Amino acid sequence: MAVYHGSFSIQSDRRTTFEDVTGRVQEILGKSGIRNGILVVFSQHTTCSVMIQEASDDVNYWNTELLMQDLVNVFENIIPTCRTEGQYLHPGPRHIVAAAGRDELPTWSLNTDAHLRSIIMGRSESIPLVDGAMTLGEFGRIYFADFDQVRARERVVRVQIVGE
Repeated sequence: MAVYHGSFSIQSDRRTTFEDVTGRVQEILGKSGIRNGILVVFSQHTTCSVMIQEASDDVNYWNTELLMQDLVNVFENIIPTCRTEGQYLHPGPRHIVAAAGRDELPTWSLNTDAHLRSIIMGRSESIPLVDGAMTLGEFGRIYFADFDQVRARERVVRVQIVGE
């Protein structure tokens, strides 16, 4: 049995960002030499998610696939975007002090909605590998989602493959 690790970076925007990472994950799988086993795609960021979904052929003016925009719209109804201090219990006063100690701007902590959305969506996907191929189904694509809307930044996506 072999274990292979890979990673790549994504630059998020200062809005909810989705990126189809299927091709990048496929490249890592090819380098691994593993043909049968399990592949895990993981976000180490607590405001981000990894999901498998169908690609939408249409995009909006922000270049967001319409299915992903529908997801944003649903989340806006159940977990509204954090727009002001006190809208959610988090961040509390201790968190703000700790963040200030890390030289973070106070507004960077107004991302409770992103944490909650990530909790619901999950931060990883496990994909069976059969004969060197990811079993995503006919329309399945792997997406990385960054729900944090307080600042743009670089994100890291990790891939771990276990098999033979």
